[in-house]
Amino acid sequence: MTTRSRTLTITAAVATVFGLLTIVSGGRALFGGVDMGAAVPFVLWFNFLAGFAYVLAGIGLWRGAGWAPMLSLGIALATVAVFTAFLWHVVSGGAWEARTMGAMILRSSIWITIAALAFRGRRTH
Repeated sequence: MTTRSRTLTITAAVATVFGLLTIVSGGRALFGGVDMGAAVPFVLWFNFLAGFAYVLAGIGLWRGAGWAPMLSLGIALATVAVFTAFLWHVVSGGAWEARTMGAMILRSSIWITIAALAFRGRRTH
């Protein structure tokens, strides 16, 4: 049985729950007929698909899988890359929603933090 620190347990739970919420909200936006205004399609699709990776990373962190910190880092880097592309879209005059800006700031911050905690937790075990 793997012992996890309280911090890593909370991190795994946050990653998993955040992933499930992302899948549900992204699925509603993409397939539920909800008017999303000026949503940026590549951001919407990335976030929806990334939700599955979030859940996988959360489960991996929970189980103490050696690959989970790297997956968390990959998610963080991919999220920042998509955020950068979104910012390029914005400064290029593309239509966008303010909530997308907030969501990408939140997602980037959460996954940078999760990745940092995942690597810190890996070093302590």
